[in-house]
Amino acid sequence: MTESAAIPMTKRTQTPSQTVGPFFAYGLVPSQYGYDLKSLFTPVLAQAHAAGEHIRIAGQVFDGAGQPVVDALVEISHADAGGQPVRSPAQAKASGFSGFGRCGTGTLSQAFYAFDTIKPGGTASGQAPFINVCLTMRGLLVHTFTRIYFADDASANAQDSVLCSVPESRRHTLVAQRSMQGGKPVYRFDIHMQGGQETVFFDL
Repeated sequence: MTESAAIPMTKRTQTPSQTVGPFFAYGLVPSQYGYDLKSLFTPVLAQAHAAGEHIRIAGQVFDGAGQPVVDALVEISHADAGGQPVRSPAQAKASGFSGFGRCGTGTLSQAFYAFDTIKPGGTASGQAPFINVCLTMRGLLVHTFTRIYFADDASANAQDSVLCSVPESRRHTLVAQRSMQGGKPVYRFDIHMQGGQETVFFDL
């Protein structure tokens, strides 16, 4: 037998922390985690020339013990400022708005996620503006779905059929609070997986 050739040492990067694969955050947003691969979608949904009010959606994902989850994958999708969905890559390129974004919570300080986007318009008469959220994290075999509504759209929220179908005592878990940071509107939306402040999730 001949002696095997020495294997060159390479730079070691962070390995997935989920106990159940596949490892969504690392596979779907590799550039955020420092891998030399391009992410198909990023946390930036709106370019500078996109029409509408430019906002940031930010928050944390908390587990049942109230601890921030550092390896969750948050995906959002929503209509443009006129309430219309993005129907093609060509439309997204021309408008500067992709309509879909991904962010891993292990990429920002204190396990935050953050998206730079535009505030959506209502997609139908009587429907409040909202953002769809899909969440995957360790221990979840099936992803979960929820929605983000906006606190400053109180009158529209009061008429929204989906939001009104949620018990009144729990509707606040779907409403993002607005503040101004650095001259830009920021909506804080935390996701609680369990506990007294558990976020309302939808069975789709």
